[in-house]
Amino acid sequence: MTKAYVLINSDIGKERKVMKDLEKIENVRGVWEVYGVYDIVTELEGNEKEDIDYCVRNKIRTLDDVRSILAMFVVE
Repeated sequence: MTKAYVLINSDIGKERKVMKDLEKIENVRGVWEVYGVYDIVTELEGNEKEDIDYCVRNKIRTLDDVRSILAMFVVE
């Protein structure tokens, strides 16, 4: 099992919309709004690293109102 955390910056005022969109993605295990440099923290889980790669590249980065991301894979 592979786990990653994705830190997300969204367009101003669109945090809740982005969070709802994230909750619909298969590999997402948790979504939290945070204060600071980033707006949202998302926990992802997949069977392999490629599952997480696909999710980040093709599902999260392409969401409307997502400005930037930082993906961090958990070292096991």
